[in-house]
Amino acid sequence: MMVTSISRDLARATLAVLFIAGMIVASFWVLRPFLPAVVWATMIVVATWPLMLRVQSALWGRRGLAVAVMTMVLLLGLIVPLALALTTIVAHSQEIASGAQWLATWSVPPPPDWVERLPLVGSRLAARWKEVSAIDAGDFSARLAPYTRQIIGWILGTVGTIGMVLVQFLLVVLIAAFLFATGEATADGVRRFARRLAGARGEHSARLAAQAIRSVALGIIVTALVQACLAGIGLAVCGVPFAAALTALVFALCIAQIGPLLVMIPAVVWTYWSGSAGWGSALLVWTLFVVTIDNVVRPVLIKKGADLPLWLVFSGVVGGLLAFGIVGLFVGPVVLAVSYSLLADWVNTAESATASHDSGRRRVPVA
Repeated sequence: MMVTSISRDLARATLAVLFIAGMIVASFWVLRPFLPAVVWATMIVVATWPLMLRVQSALWGRRGLAVAVMTMVLLLGLIVPLALALTTIVAHSQEIASGAQWLATWSVPPPPDWVERLPLVGSRLAARWKEVSAIDAGDFSARLAPYTRQIIGWILGTVGTIGMVLVQFLLVVLIAAFLFATGEATADGVRRFARRLAGARGEHSARLAAQAIRSVALGIIVTALVQACLAGIGLAVCGVPFAAALTALVFALCIAQIGPLLVMIPAVVWTYWSGSAGWGSALLVWTLFVVTIDNVVRPVLIKKGADLPLWLVFSGVVGGLLAFGIVGLFVGPVVLAVSYSLLADWVNTAESATASHDSGRRRVPVA
């Protein structure tokens, strides 16, 4: 009878665990389209929560007004770049049209004499170049015609991708507004779940995750913003064309931990090539300043968010970016920070327990 009862309990527990696991998987499957937006909104809210509290304090303690202000700031973060992009396209529409007309009548010039004198590949490169230069403009356009449909399809696909990005961003803004409004209750629920899951250590891990998010937001995003603004000022002052677009590219490269050199060095070369040696030298000195300033700003800002090793945050940013895309910028450091904290806590706890046990043995009197 006891064996039958144990078997029934085991079967019931197994079925209960399988049912709960199935419900969790089904819930994640249903919410899968919303998970990127939820992750992004959570990262944004956690990183900007102290700022939201300052805004709320400045607005007479009104949470609704603070949420409205933060939501408008997020929306402006979408509208302003789009407006700048559209303004740039409209302002240079004549140049784009002229470039398209020039491309339709363009023909490849014959190769210069020095190409054939190149070692190893000179003769073959010159022969291939001569074959291409022998094609007239009409034949060249006819050869490009089959690729027109593919180019149009790529453009339409890009527009569709931009549309999906806009939808995702609006969803991020809505979820972030909800989290801003219910921040304390949501944080308390997360802490209670973590405490229920792993006790005091789980709650500590939840707090550490929030600190890691703020560290990344301060150390990576703010540093990239500072570098991009300084680079944009230098590009605009020196008269480099498309300074706004190049500034946005610098910001993206700084976030990806590549740095602004890929944009600034060609800008310096262009400035020298255009005949402005003085402005080129000034932009070169400014570029060196912009490139090296992150070595000072980033460690200071990261230490303000959480007392984590700099190599840990850097490895999490780069590894998360490669593994999960742009959202890995925050997920990677959070995962490494929590894992590092749990491992360090486990090692320290084991060492403390061993030391206490040894000291207890030394205090036992010998008969």
